[in-house]
Amino acid sequence: MNSTQLLYKLYFQKRSQVIFGYLNHAEQLQRGVLRRLISSASHTEWGKQHDYAGIRSYEDFVKHVPLNTYEELKGFIQRMRQGEADVLWRGKVNWYAKSSGTTNDKSKFIPVSSDGLKDIHYLGGRDCVATYLHNNPQSRLFSGKSLILGGSHAPNLNTPNSLVGDLSAILIENVPKPVNLTRIPPKEIALLSDFEEKRDRIARFAIDKNVTNLSGVPSWMLSVLHRVLEVSGKERIDQVWPNLELFFHGGVAFTPYREQYKSIIQNPNMHYVETYNASEGFFGIQTEPDDPAMQLMMDYGVFYEFIPMSEFGCENPTVLPLWEVQPDVNYAMVISTTCGLWRYIIGDTVKFTRTDPYKFIITGRTKHFINAFGEELIVDNAEKGLEKACNETGAQVKEYTAAPIFMDENAQCRHQWMIEFAKAPTDLGKFASILDSALQTINSDYEAKRYKNITLQPLEIITAPEGLFDLWLKQKGKLGGQHKIPRLSNSREYIEELIDLKKVETKE
Repeated sequence: MNSTQLLYKLYFQKRSQVIFGYLNHAEQLQRGVLRRLISSASHTEWGKQHDYAGIRSYEDFVKHVPLNTYEELKGFIQRMRQGEADVLWRGKVNWYAKSSGTTNDKSKFIPVSSDGLKDIHYLGGRDCVATYLHNNPQSRLFSGKSLILGGSHAPNLNTPNSLVGDLSAILIENVPKPVNLTRIPPKEIALLSDFEEKRDRIARFAIDKNVTNLSGVPSWMLSVLHRVLEVSGKERIDQVWPNLELFFHGGVAFTPYREQYKSIIQNPNMHYVETYNASEGFFGIQTEPDDPAMQLMMDYGVFYEFIPMSEFGCENPTVLPLWEVQPDVNYAMVISTTCGLWRYIIGDTVKFTRTDPYKFIITGRTKHFINAFGEELIVDNAEKGLEKACNETGAQVKEYTAAPIFMDENAQCRHQWMIEFAKAPTDLGKFASILDSALQTINSDYEAKRYKNITLQPLEIITAPEGLFDLWLKQKGKLGGQHKIPRLSNSREYIEELIDLKKVETKE
């Protein structure tokens, strides 16, 4: 028995049996989570304001507590950052995860309590390992090192009573000591804020280590791996790390990057496992290798509710607990957590593929979609359309964004895409045509608006020069970490900035 098998039996096997036995216990588990949350927060200011002492059921919870966005909780969070205790959650909360901003703020500061670290984020990390080892009994995961790519602290945003950083930096800073025995790079490299310096130092530090697994955002990890190849002079990553067997990835959809990873990691025993680990909590793990949907983690410190996207933005939308959701419906996710987020609309949209157990895919963001003409195009549609176009043309997409053109000089409307290709198609027109047809097949609303070009004309693709998206993020101070390209937007703000930057870089 190798060391990995021994550690699995000692520390992970019992938990994997619980996860794979979830099945029909959703209501029981989730009602139990809610009771614990209410009991723990009953003496907080928020709990007293909303009479948590009088809540006896989920139905009571709904009556006592309204739906909230960051704007509604912002004042409470600001006070917590100044050192006040027992506000949204019991005790003082010292850490805050910096997340993308709202309409009125450049950044959001998501509280990360010590309870949330223990019973949400670190449980998620443990369960990733448990489910992977359950599925791969011959794994030698613990025979080498884990290369974990994280973000950085933001000391300029700290207060005398609180610390701010990317979630990944907070997790690295507070990681349990045993994890540090296998984790690389060391903190002084892992927490660097300059991503270009960080990736170079990671490459040079890790190049001679026995790396067996990776964790991080696919786009930024790919950049690190290319630097490893440059420094090593090798053509493939499995020539540098022959025992590499696993990549835990999340943050952005993996579809645009899959072929790029396959081209530089050709080890037939390589595995890719998607996770859903956001600043607000750890929610899902891909537990079956052949099923891209993730399993919802139902017994952490997170209580889930869901708003059908058909009602999102309505004054009194339907809000469903987990045990009342249906497959194949697009929902906005609402969470209550041990970090003090209460009926918080997280901004992500999901669709359940089944409910026995609860498996789901991330379909996009409540703000990242195109619905300028009633087409209701979501990120999941875009990813599937791009996948088909890439498969049929041999292209590889590195980054993209899309927005509507409301009316041009010829009174025509269409979607405009800017795509940075890792491998460009030989015929861009063919690629665009396949993408457009695929979107019509996937999305009946888009198909209706494209009918005979009456409302929407065929989509347009602008190619981005290599590195344009990274340069755009760098100019905004968002290169690396957990920062993401906004894939779809009803506004032309992002794409116009990229078009202008392309003109400068290519001297058009």
